[in-house]
Amino acid sequence: MRANNVKDIWANGGRVVNGWLAIPSSFSAEVMTHAGFDSITVDMQHGMVDFQASLPMLQAISQLDVTPMVRVPWNDPIPIMKALDAGAYGIVCPMINNREEAERFVSACRYGPDGFRSFGPARAAMYGGVDYAEKANETIITLAMIETKEAMGNLDEIMSTPGLDAIYVGPADLSIGLGYAPSGDPTEPDVLRAFADILAAAKKRGVVACSHTAGGDMANRLFEQGFQLCTIANDTRLLAMKAAEEIAAARGK
Repeated sequence: MRANNVKDIWANGGRVVNGWLAIPSSFSAEVMTHAGFDSITVDMQHGMVDFQASLPMLQAISQLDVTPMVRVPWNDPIPIMKALDAGAYGIVCPMINNREEAERFVSACRYGPDGFRSFGPARAAMYGGVDYAEKANETIITLAMIETKEAMGNLDEIMSTPGLDAIYVGPADLSIGLGYAPSGDPTEPDVLRAFADILAAAKKRGVVACSHTAGGDMANRLFEQGFQLCTIANDTRLLAMKAAEEIAAARGK
């Protein structure tokens, strides 16, 4: 089976720089793929992307050795399994609050006896290889999002879920859950302590700590702390920031 680049980087103690796609376009996916990311995630939760749009985006990502991942809309087996059948090598699942929800998520990503994923890897077998059925369980990565006060109270039980590879911090929702305004780069001491607690719990259980970030500076800070995958904003935000920068330069500001 085709190797999972993210798993290989993690196994060597490396850092994964992840891209994020909110624009439903295979061309923008192709542009981001050639930008130098280690992995790229198609956002089907808050991005403007449905399944029909996601398929050509995953095909565009597949041009290079960039790991294709999908954030599904919710902890629902149907979109999880469809994303995997389309060729996703990692699933980011939002709003995991307890062990039961984590188990349900992981099980939807694994063929039996490790889970209840239904067999039908229409595109995944072409992308992954002839031994996809045999090796998918050990190759596909599962990332559970930690975003709520409830999840913060259940960190150890969530991260002890068999088959869970990583947790993924959503800074904006985590800020809201802890009583603050949403922020992609929070500065409130309570939220920063939550990041530290999440990282410590992940290290204790041998789970990889990942996070969304507002940009490269925040990503670098989290890498230095011990996180091993950081997403740099998203395609929409990067486009808007660069456009604003060039407009300001043109106007001499």
